[in-house]
Amino acid sequence: MGNIGKRFKKASEGISREKHYGIAEAVKLVKASATTKFDETVEIAINLGVDPKHADQMVRGVVSLPNGTGKTIRVAVFAKGDKAEEARKAGADMVGDDDLAEQIQKGESGFDRCIATPDMMVTVGKLGKVLGPRGLMPNPKLGTVTNDVAKAVKDAKGGQIEFRAEKEGIVHAGIGKASFDEKALVENVSTFIDAINKAKPTGVKGVYMKGISISSTMGPGVKIDMASTVG
Repeated sequence: MGNIGKRFKKASEGISREKHYGIAEAVKLVKASATTKFDETVEIAINLGVDPKHADQMVRGVVSLPNGTGKTIRVAVFAKGDKAEEARKAGADMVGDDDLAEQIQKGESGFDRCIATPDMMVTVGKLGKVLGPRGLMPNPKLGTVTNDVAKAVKDAKGGQIEFRAEKEGIVHAGIGKASFDEKALVENVSTFIDAINKAKPTGVKGVYMKGISISSTMGPGVKIDMASTVG
């Protein structure tokens, strides 16, 4: 067994694969199992009883985590004139119009969120094949097509994350770092679960939330007791 296998085995001690834990206990176990030298991301996976191929079962939205993600978010903004200046002042990492589109077309990928003013969507629309597969296409429903670019930039930098159900109906997200204190992680986990609950689509029949687990980047998954998420 290699070093990674040994470390994983040690990190898994005291965690039952069958047992479901309350959120606070699950957070405690995940923090204890994050034993690498780098600050691991705490990730959540929620298994939903949805089929995203059907429009009325798509789960997608944004949520602001009360304690941020611990990750530095790089933001690209498509805007001109005053709006471009507002975006720069708000802390955007890349701002431009046709020049920015050209950079992205050539392979520029150093950003995690893409925002655009409505008048720039003709330009941005041509980047669909590049931005779409990376989940970066600006969208009015997610607040990333807006004239209030300053707010959109600040939201992105301040801990707002996007979520989307993948084809198996699973939502994944990074909701903090292992170095966060337990209270901060519990608040972030609870806020994220609440947002997924509120995003329940009209077409869902039967059980909506089938299972929730959290883990650190290199650690084992810890199942969360659904009853502990109510309240």
